[in-house]
Amino acid sequence: MSEIMNKKIIDGNYDQSLAVKCINGTFVGKKSENVITYKGIPFVDKQPVGDLRWKAPVDVTPDDGIYEAYNFAKLSCQDLSITDYQGEDCLYLNVFKTDDASASKKPVMVWIHGGAFVAGGTGIPLFDCSELVKENPDVIFVTVPYRLSVLGFLHLSHLTDGKDYPDAQNLGLLDQKMALKWVHENIAAFGGDPDNVTIWGESAGAGSVTMQPLIKGSQQYFQKVIAQSGAPSQTNSVEESISTTNDLMEVLGCKTVADLMKVDARTLIDTAAATVALRIFPVRDERILPFDPWEAYVNGIAKDIVFLQGCNKDEMNCFVSDWTVEGFKAWAADRKTKKYAHLLTDEERAKLELYCHDGAIEDWEPDSRLFGHSWFIDGAIKMSESQTMGGGKSYTYYYRAESSNPILKSAHFEEVPIVFAHPEMIEGRQYDAIFMKTMRKMWVQFAKTGNPSLSADISPDGKAKEWPLYDLDNKQVMVLDEFDIHPAKESEVKIVDWDKTYFLTKYYML
Repeated sequence: MSEIMNKKIIDGNYDQSLAVKCINGTFVGKKSENVITYKGIPFVDKQPVGDLRWKAPVDVTPDDGIYEAYNFAKLSCQDLSITDYQGEDCLYLNVFKTDDASASKKPVMVWIHGGAFVAGGTGIPLFDCSELVKENPDVIFVTVPYRLSVLGFLHLSHLTDGKDYPDAQNLGLLDQKMALKWVHENIAAFGGDPDNVTIWGESAGAGSVTMQPLIKGSQQYFQKVIAQSGAPSQTNSVEESISTTNDLMEVLGCKTVADLMKVDARTLIDTAAATVALRIFPVRDERILPFDPWEAYVNGIAKDIVFLQGCNKDEMNCFVSDWTVEGFKAWAADRKTKKYAHLLTDEERAKLELYCHDGAIEDWEPDSRLFGHSWFIDGAIKMSESQTMGGGKSYTYYYRAESSNPILKSAHFEEVPIVFAHPEMIEGRQYDAIFMKTMRKMWVQFAKTGNPSLSADISPDGKAKEWPLYDLDNKQVMVLDEFDIHPAKESEVKIVDWDKTYFLTKYYML
């Protein structure tokens, strides 16, 4: 990853054919194999540093300057395992397009990355959209970052001097909204259609794109949503978020926001990772997000937005593999003691135990099933149910293609390298090339038309793929099997057990 920030061009020495005039400047991209990339474009007027830490993003202002857009910007502050090229000055997006003279406005797909709201970014090889552009020259792709961890999701307004930080608990979501506003106002200059925008994410990114329709004023910036393994269930209550803040401050020895402002970002991030890991989420605060997102969807808040969403069969197995079996078992035991034991009724716990242990072979499988349903699977289906109840449309999938890794199987994140056209980044064996291309084609067709179905003439295998809308009676989903992509009714593919697991959604994330 480059460590050279983009510079202002003052000598007029640049390729004008690669320059795009936007509200906040003219940005000059780079061309390679007919793909033009514009990296590191600021979508805020001022970066959230210094006195702007924990403040809402500042909208751009007109600028006649000409700037390089050659290099990815820093990642938002996080764990150093990906790169040490990170900082609080991180709100820059990237645009990928083909070099053509098409007069037609192109549909736009805006990617919002995942990473449990504490990690990830756009400037990593997996999210380079060059291959997607080569395969889909009639689409423009955009990748956007947002503030992470306690810099993006820290409740402060309950503190004695916190009244000036009313948005701190949901700043990451407001960053995303500001990026979508920039895309809406500037993407036409790149050849994109501001009235045909799909926001798209996985995991925390999927949670984000299902929360954006709930944020006042955000819906004007997009028409469609693709959510892979994420939902508004990935949120905290106000009480949970205040508890997280207080625990962090106790370890840091801080009493006020003023005290926190004196702590450097590295210390904040590292202390949060050691103290409140996996407790940092957007907050159902009724200021930015409603207290009950599900009720909002059922009441039709997003009835004019079309959704494509779903989950993977073995979601939590990714964490078992990444943390090691023993590490996962220890984490699960601790998590169950702190949340599961106190929230669920005796009857609910009994139902879950029966469901999670049925047919399990390995001793980690019951807990993997439990948290897979709590964190990802049941929430994805509740999104389909709630959106449909509200009069909206939802195309729902169930991903079942299995990795060669005996633990991963159809794990969380397994499909991401497929839809990004980076099969070289898949662990283990390669999936069938036609299967991978078909998935991408469905995603792109949805972004173009609002319907992921493929006619025979555009389907990679020459066979039509009719994807039914989710409905409350048949609960139809598209099953993504490696050699058999097909629509299936709930009677054939029971993603959730309506009696034994679905009640988990009322607890959001255990």
